[in-house]
Amino acid sequence: MGIVETSGVSFSAFHLRGAAYQWWRAYELSSPDEAASLTWTQFSEMFLHEYIPQGLIDAWRAELEQLRQGSMTVSEYTVCFSGLARHAPALVATVKERVCRFIEGLHPSIRTSMARELEMDITY
Repeated sequence: MGIVETSGVSFSAFHLRGAAYQWWRAYELSSPDEAASLTWTQFSEMFLHEYIPQGLIDAWRAELEQLRQGSMTVSEYTVCFSGLARHAPALVATVKERVCRFIEGLHPSIRTSMARELEMDITY
């Protein structure tokens, strides 16, 4: 519905408290009135840069690179993968990269089947 892109920044900024609110007010006050509104992507990148240490982002990225299904169910693996992928967008910049990286971590028997169908360009 596009709600996040159109109203996500306003909604999120409304809920900021403490230091995060002060950070946002300082940004608003330093921006010219005629400046274009921030997109959700711009806002979330600025917020993460301000409040999430780079070391933690690097750790999430490494965890995503090494993530394997192992004894998890596919549903559990999916939840874990999605959570980590949010913090490593460069590793999964396109849908194809995201699908390929997801398949790489699946149990070998599932991975083989999925990779074969991916080569045949089957949509899931």
